[in-house]
Amino acid sequence: MKVESPSFKNGEVIPQKYTCDGENVSPPIAWSGFPEGTKSFVLIVDDPDAPIGTFTHWVVYDIPPNIVSLKENFPKSKQVDNIKQGINDFGRVGYGGPCPPPGHGYHRYFFKVYALNVESLGLPSGATKKEVESKMRGHILSEGQMMGRYRRD
Repeated sequence: MKVESPSFKNGEVIPQKYTCDGENVSPPIAWSGFPEGTKSFVLIVDDPDAPIGTFTHWVVYDIPPNIVSLKENFPKSKQVDNIKQGINDFGRVGYGGPCPPPGHGYHRYFFKVYALNVESLGLPSGATKKEVESKMRGHILSEGQMMGRYRRD
């Protein structure tokens, strides 16, 4: 699967607009090349370089198979149409932008999309990444990712 954003390319620096130093809105994300039989998608954004271990920035699940992108500034609400959002490690629903400790160097932010063979994970909105990953087990048909970088001096 291919995951991309018109706002930055894989491996590039994430524009400040999408971080805690800017507007802290989600970047536009699109995916393609998923297998036939895909019944839903999951999007997880995390930072494996955080001092406390992997830090989750965004959890989106039960994305219908006809939705192949999320627009910029996706609403930070538990449910948008039938798309559910979970709790990030900031303790909030929806997207929380990159916000690494100042002077910590570049952190990597992975935007991972999973194609699943189930329409729903059967979770209420507001689930954690751990709960979503647990329910995805055995249902992943394909996955893809892109990575952006960000640092604060």
